[in-house]
Amino acid sequence: MNYLAHAYLSFHQPEILTGNMISDFVKGKTKFNYPQGIQNGIALHRAIDEFTDAHPATKKAREFFRSAYRLYSGAFIDIVYDHFLALDTNEFKNPTDLQNFSNQVYHTLQNNFLFLPHPFQYIFPHMKQHNWLFNYQYAFGIEKSFEGLVRRAAYINESASAFAIFNKNYTELKECYDIFFPTVKKFAAHYAGNLLLI
Repeated sequence: MNYLAHAYLSFHQPEILTGNMISDFVKGKTKFNYPQGIQNGIALHRAIDEFTDAHPATKKAREFFRSAYRLYSGAFIDIVYDHFLALDTNEFKNPTDLQNFSNQVYHTLQNNFLFLPHPFQYIFPHMKQHNWLFNYQYAFGIEKSFEGLVRRAAYINESASAFAIFNKNYTELKECYDIFFPTVKKFAAHYAGNLLLI
């Protein structure tokens, strides 16, 4: 899952959300440098990623990208899932709901700015300025996200093919999301509930 989904699956818990959003930037034992609530968010993020990678719908969705992008196919699917979540009226009834949620996320991250790892502190102003979370609903937002993924990747150098694959197989990818998301939401809610009991 990508930024929007990880934020959404933090269930309005500020420390959980902060850890969930920064998890990919926290390496090894440095996670113990954070307050327990943020550590819980880091753990939730990693559990969600494991669940996502193992899910049959995700494995099916990755196949559309595998021949062109191999090991990076899963990273493209993470972004694709955020697109369909942004448009999912079961989760966001309308664009105003999505914008309000996005603003809440940016506000929470700003309040916890000192806990953000330096690389995330660098990208966060860009995320907020260009409203990444809200713009996942649009084709141009996905195209820009694909381009950003390629810039950070070591072994791929173009995203145009990925965007073409996304458009060509849009209906099939949406079907994968529709199967997958209710299950990851249930999993994350249960996992987060257990964390909050610690």
